[in-house]
Amino acid sequence: MNRPVVVPDITEAAHPAKDVEVSLVTSGLDKDRFIRLPFELYRDDPFWVPPLVMERHEFLDSSKNPFFRHAEVALFLARRDGKLVGRIAAVEDRNYNAFHGCKVAYFGLFECVDDPGVAAALVAAAKNWARWRGLIQLIGPMNLSTNQECGLLVDGFDSSPYVMMPYNPPYYPDLVEACGFRKAKDLFAFERSAKVPAPERFIRVADKIRAHEGITVRPLDVANFEAEVVRIKAVYNSAWEKNWGFVPMTDAEFDKLAKDLKQLVVPELALVAEAHGEPIAFSLTVPDINQAFKKVGGQLTTFGLPIGLAKLLWFQKRITKVRLMALGIKEGWRRRGIDAVLIVETIRRADQAGYEGGEVSWTLEDNTLINKAIESAGARRSKVYRLYEMPVE
Repeated sequence: MNRPVVVPDITEAAHPAKDVEVSLVTSGLDKDRFIRLPFELYRDDPFWVPPLVMERHEFLDSSKNPFFRHAEVALFLARRDGKLVGRIAAVEDRNYNAFHGCKVAYFGLFECVDDPGVAAALVAAAKNWARWRGLIQLIGPMNLSTNQECGLLVDGFDSSPYVMMPYNPPYYPDLVEACGFRKAKDLFAFERSAKVPAPERFIRVADKIRAHEGITVRPLDVANFEAEVVRIKAVYNSAWEKNWGFVPMTDAEFDKLAKDLKQLVVPELALVAEAHGEPIAFSLTVPDINQAFKKVGGQLTTFGLPIGLAKLLWFQKRITKVRLMALGIKEGWRRRGIDAVLIVETIRRADQAGYEGGEVSWTLEDNTLINKAIESAGARRSKVYRLYEMPVE
């Protein structure tokens, strides 16, 4: 994909503040500061969900995260008078650039005080790093790719994010746009109750498609988890191949994600659709573990005692909502209503499992078919996330 470089009008763009120093993270101590900065910035925000510090260290560890095998990542910290005031990551994903035939750098993990000069200094550091590597465009935010958290929240600041979805203060979009970034693509999230069945007409259509196509829907076979991962991986690569921003996960990345999610997955909500015994689609709905993370404060241990872990296990059993985070249909089976079949089945099973409802996220703004299917099932658009782009030169 050779996407044209958008050249924004930057005559009014913010300039880096002269009293701000931006430095590359090179030590373990600075990496820990990088990870912990949001705890200070969001200290009084009731909707922010503290990540587990231990997990964030593992995520940014090149020996533990297989993403680093095909990517270079630079972390930057901004300081004013010795105090941390912002952070940003610059990323070159060689797999993305090879897959799309482009020279793109991501920016991500962006956090900043409400100061355009600080934001401009951070963006300048990411641009300089990308320019030095011969890249010509900066897109993001992505943490660290489209297979993880991505986008800035631009609408829907009245609630906490669901698991593996980003969150930021309302002033962030103004900061990045002042730096010269322009919209590349919006991502939608939808909210729905599980206690209200899908509209009767929608159910009739789904049932008719199910019977006509000879489709069976079954839960994930946890006893044969590794074999299931192989089947789902094949559907995944076929389902998303032509989506904007898609980059195939390597086997190591897919296996790592599957291993991490296995601890969270409720088999009855991880559905595989088959036709004549062949997997043709899948949907993955997981409990919103963020409800439990909010109670933990980012730490599983306090003074050597597993207090946070005990809290996590306690509140994990009291999760009331879920996130439908993936719904993929193989090439050749699209536009045949398989998405309606999986949506109806997910609503039924979430209600049977005792969940109140949850979020469907995310979808591309121009994926008209799936967006209409979600809304026809009774969901309402609740949040909008935005990806930005700008030329490096």
